[in-house]
Amino acid sequence: MSPEPSSRSSDAGVEDLAESAASTAGIALPPTAVVEPGRERTLGTIYGLTAYLLWGFLPLYFLLLAPTGPFELVAWRIVLSLVFCALLLTVTRTWGRLAAIMRQRRLLWLTALAGVLIYVNWQVFILGALSGHVIETSLGYFINPIVTVMLGVLVLHERLRATQWVAIGIAVAAVVVIIVGYGAFPWIALTLAASFGLYGLVKKQVGPSVDAVSGLTLETMWLTPIAAIVLVVVASTQGLTMGAYGWQHTVLLSLTGVITAVPLLLFAAGARRVSLTTIGLLQFAAPILQFLIGWLVLGEPMPLERWVGFGLVWVALIVLTVDSVLHARRVRAAR
Repeated sequence: MSPEPSSRSSDAGVEDLAESAASTAGIALPPTAVVEPGRERTLGTIYGLTAYLLWGFLPLYFLLLAPTGPFELVAWRIVLSLVFCALLLTVTRTWGRLAAIMRQRRLLWLTALAGVLIYVNWQVFILGALSGHVIETSLGYFINPIVTVMLGVLVLHERLRATQWVAIGIAVAAVVVIIVGYGAFPWIALTLAASFGLYGLVKKQVGPSVDAVSGLTLETMWLTPIAAIVLVVVASTQGLTMGAYGWQHTVLLSLTGVITAVPLLLFAAGARRVSLTTIGLLQFAAPILQFLIGWLVLGEPMPLERWVGFGLVWVALIVLTVDSVLHARRVRAAR
């Protein structure tokens, strides 16, 4: 989906939420979501929800990969995702589509930039998950839609409705509360939200001309030299864990490429079948699950100051979501 001219007002709040969800998935949504009755709509909801549930459980999966460190883990995730995408392209016989994309220099540069942003996102997310900051990673997912709206104002010069400004103000207040009250700067959450938002912005420039598998293939292809360097450094310093801790650990580590690509493909299948409103609402399943895992399963602390900060974020999201849904209904009624 290409960005509109700077004079465009931000009158598609549901699309803002849906594009934020798409940036998390690493794909560009089509200009319109085709909604069909009955079975297709049900399938789309199941596909989308399954994708977000898988993303929500990712911290637990990465914790199972101990003692693999975060830098080695991201490197293997890049390499194995590229291998899995290559297999998919072979099975589906779509190498020609990838070759056509690679002949367009603009798309190549944009996918390279997207690759850098997704590397930052993956690395920070896994650092947070493996260092006892799963709750903070969930905060990044919660504020991602708000960051997406802010980028629309700052970069695309979009005009926001009053309620959207209110949501942004509440979210900023939440971050201030967390910094002052909790005594720590939430750099993990803010880096995740910023990288997601910028990644979605780049994907918006790419548009629907690059499908999910081709996009992930190109992004991981650009990152493979970095991953190779990381693996060499890890091997020469502390040693690689691949194959060193039994066959169960090797199998789990080898599946990181599948774990990366499968939710993305499920999301792509769901986004074609349900409305943008549904996609925008389903995206909150992942951070809710991550928050519950960090709090109830891993026992991460939630002092009063953090509850207040998270509560403000949730209020901001409720304001943004309700405004988006009501505005979408008004637009449909006008049409």
